[in-house]
Amino acid sequence: MNLDFTADPLFSWYVVLLAISGIAMVVLGAVNVGGGLSGGWRVINVIAGIAFAGYAYYLAFVFEGGEYRMFFQAFILPVLLIANAVKALVARSNAPAAPQPAAYQAPYDPNAPYNPNAAQNPYAQPAPAPQAAPVAQPPAPQAPPAG
Repeated sequence: MNLDFTADPLFSWYVVLLAISGIAMVVLGAVNVGGGLSGGWRVINVIAGIAFAGYAYYLAFVFEGGEYRMFFQAFILPVLLIANAVKALVARSNAPAAPQPAAYQAPYDPNAPYNPNAAQNPYAQPAPAPQAAPVAQPPAPQAPPAG
């Protein structure tokens, strides 16, 4: 393992911070926290996180000394991506909720017959009010035949 905080503290802290930021970005991208990030931003988080964590692993366990590159993006990019995730999460939590459709409720009709099943099915349409049967009219009197 190449981490030696007494011999080269800058290198060792760089590797540790690189690994922490890489893991944080992978977690932010892989776990959809509150549905804040879109799919594209989540993919970018995961790819950048894997790259940072992979480079940290390389420097800590494979690197045998010599020259290495210190990317300033390793300190700026995680802050920007985490801030973007938090901003998206806050914006999503402050967005107004979609209105829920109201359940159908028939208008009150005091002349409607009692329906004991009305409480069991609140979406049922009210039954039409019964109509009075037509009363049979006696035939109209006819005039006597002329003769």
